[in-house]
Amino acid sequence: MVKAAKVKSAKVSPGKKSRRGRKKSESQDESKFLPLPLENKIPVPAGQDEELAPAVADPLQRYLAEISRYPLLSREEEERLTKEYYETRDPRLAYKLVTSNLRLVVKIALDFQKFWMQNFLDLIQEGNIGLMQAVKKFDPYRGVKFSYYASFWIKAYILKFIMDNWRLVKIGTTQAQRKLFYNLKKEKDRLDALGFEPSSKLISQRLKVKEKDVIEMEQRMGAWEVSLDAPVREDSDEKYQDFLPSNDPPVEDQVARDEVGERLRQVLAEFGRGLKDKEKVIFEERLLAEEPLTLQQIGSRFGISRERVRQIEERLLKKLKKFLQERLPDIENYPLALEAS
Repeated sequence: MVKAAKVKSAKVSPGKKSRRGRKKSESQDESKFLPLPLENKIPVPAGQDEELAPAVADPLQRYLAEISRYPLLSREEEERLTKEYYETRDPRLAYKLVTSNLRLVVKIALDFQKFWMQNFLDLIQEGNIGLMQAVKKFDPYRGVKFSYYASFWIKAYILKFIMDNWRLVKIGTTQAQRKLFYNLKKEKDRLDALGFEPSSKLISQRLKVKEKDVIEMEQRMGAWEVSLDAPVREDSDEKYQDFLPSNDPPVEDQVARDEVGERLRQVLAEFGRGLKDKEKVIFEERLLAEEPLTLQQIGSRFGISRERVRQIEERLLKKLKKFLQERLPDIENYPLALEAS
């Protein structure tokens, strides 16, 4: 099996641009499949006057209410649609695949909410883009369930967005605020377990911060909380708790990892077939080997210096990086998604 460390040796680093800095052409291409722009105005169902539409104050609640209108697909419907889209590239089929999996994006985004203090809808929006990438890249003839494959890309895009924008996130300007951000929930859980009421006063005493700082951080961290028992729409039995991540073992993670790992192995094997002599030995017996040869061992085999082997390896890594980016243009997201899984 290809070791993650060896893939990283190709020096394929994640892009530095944030979602806001993404190329315009890419955004325009993706927007074709965007089922729901995250606007402040909820679409009104056909035949219903806008004035009579139920008022929903919270943008997140409004979004959850809207995506609950899209029907889920059965396994058979999903297989049929993915195959039809794979053959025809009909955007109407892509739209159905995206909208039927919007709940999956929300569930995955909730797993990452603790890392993002800003608008939670940012994570959902980024996850939606990952979902659209999955639709475009999915091969239905590999025997993998689409939702399993999509989970990989949703996580990759959310995690990359968080990492790209982490420096822009103002957790707090003081040491007390940073301490609260990382410890508030843990301290609340600890007090609950000990049988104490986790009041802001008690928390401030235990963490040695001001009570007003505790109150402020609680408000910030609870800004997007909703009643889990409340229905997302008046005409629906779905509740907000239905969007929470499942506690079941994440089977889709392993399936997606296997799928992506196999894809990467095939591309690396193709690259290796085009190498000769010294480069082939460095690639197979050093970069990909479980017990890699040293520069000295390779140099002794070919009668050259360690420095010459290092130069050949450096040139080889540049060739590998270019090859991977041509064959797998989304390679920068692979290590991120594997870390998220």
